[in-house]
Amino acid sequence: MTMRRPRRKVLRSLCAEVHPDDGVDPRERARSSGRKKAPRKGRQLCKQVAETLDGVLAGEGDALLQSLRVVAVEPAPDLARLLVTVASALPGAAIDPAAVLDHLGRAAGHLRSEVAAAITRRKAPSLAFRVALADAR
Repeated sequence: MTMRRPRRKVLRSLCAEVHPDDGVDPRERARSSGRKKAPRKGRQLCKQVAETLDGVLAGEGDALLQSLRVVAVEPAPDLARLLVTVASALPGAAIDPAAVLDHLGRAAGHLRSEVAAAITRRKAPSLAFRVALADAR
């Protein structure tokens, strides 16, 4: 059985004003809105990934990766892909962003597997990296 919208003439006789959503089933509107997780869960995941990566980087065998710390983790564009911002752990130390990204690229699989072991999700998020340079003052 199909649901038909009432005609405007009938609607006008029943109310003082006619609105665009008059005659629309409220259940239909609720279905179309979609289910979204609370942003709190996204912040929790990003914080957990940041803590995990910070610990893993400190224990890496590569000296360049050991000298990095995780500054921020944020969804890019959603929680299936995370943007990890790293910086030098040593204050005032100059780092080559290209070399850092190269080393992170080689270790990306290992880092992702460590993140997957630390979080409880069906799929581990993919990781994208960027390097935060120290302010030149």
